[in-house]
Amino acid sequence: MSGGAATAGVTKPKPRARKRRGAPKSFDRPRYLRVFAAFVYFFLFAPILIVVLFSFNAQKSLTVLDGLSLRWYETFLNDPVLRESLFASLQIAAVTMVVGTVLGTMLAIGLVRSRARWSSGLNILMLIPLVTPEIVAGISALLIFWQIGLQLSIFTVMLAHITFSISYVAIVVRGRLATMGSEAEEAAMDLGATRWGAVRLVLLPGLWPAIVAAGLLVFALSFDDFVLSFFTTGDDVQPLPVRVWSAIRFGVSPTINAIGTLMMVITLTTIALAVMLPRLFGRRESAIKVLTGQEGG
Repeated sequence: MSGGAATAGVTKPKPRARKRRGAPKSFDRPRYLRVFAAFVYFFLFAPILIVVLFSFNAQKSLTVLDGLSLRWYETFLNDPVLRESLFASLQIAAVTMVVGTVLGTMLAIGLVRSRARWSSGLNILMLIPLVTPEIVAGISALLIFWQIGLQLSIFTVMLAHITFSISYVAIVVRGRLATMGSEAEEAAMDLGATRWGAVRLVLLPGLWPAIVAAGLLVFALSFDDFVLSFFTTGDDVQPLPVRVWSAIRFGVSPTINAIGTLMMVITLTTIALAVMLPRLFGRRESAIKVLTGQEGG
């Protein structure tokens, strides 16, 4: 009893109250962070803004802005050579997007779902085209076309772009596929679906945002690619980047600003479609988040 009374009489020390962290003080914040960020963004976007601004220049000058006009856009669109090059680049990018996305998606499914011993090695092998210098890929494609006797044309440009874009599509789709698991496909096959039916009804709808994002990425990469197009183009209509390079060797015209602005508009439109398309079809995922790895399974 005495021990219990003694124990009861002892008061336990009160826990110390945690000090609340208030707002960060001035010396806790990185100094000049906003100025540094503004300088970086200005350094990144100032050249683009100058190109866009001078594409509306009324005078034939690359240094002095004198009035606003659509003169150089009209010159670009009324030039049959440049217009054919623009349509050729759009055609190459569209074919590359469709074929490269299909092949890359098939490769990603095969790499993730394959249980063979060599599947891990193939995953590493798939990354080689991404780290290979593009000039090496262009020279290799040129040598292969020469050796098999294939004449350089828009078709060879498409083949080179498709080969180069498969790895990009496979990486994007594989990242999305790795987070999905195979439970839904197995459940569909347990309910009577064939393997192809499970892929068509379960797997592909789940991969759709990643497939769209990968396809749009490939379209943008193919549309403004210069190195592969330069080494694999022939005597027929040249893609727009190659045509621009050929033109600036004889002098820089303000039409180049209009071409650069138009190519940037096409790229931004592609990105906007990547954001809008999944939501227009009732999907919550954003294709840009899937592309950057921010969207889970």
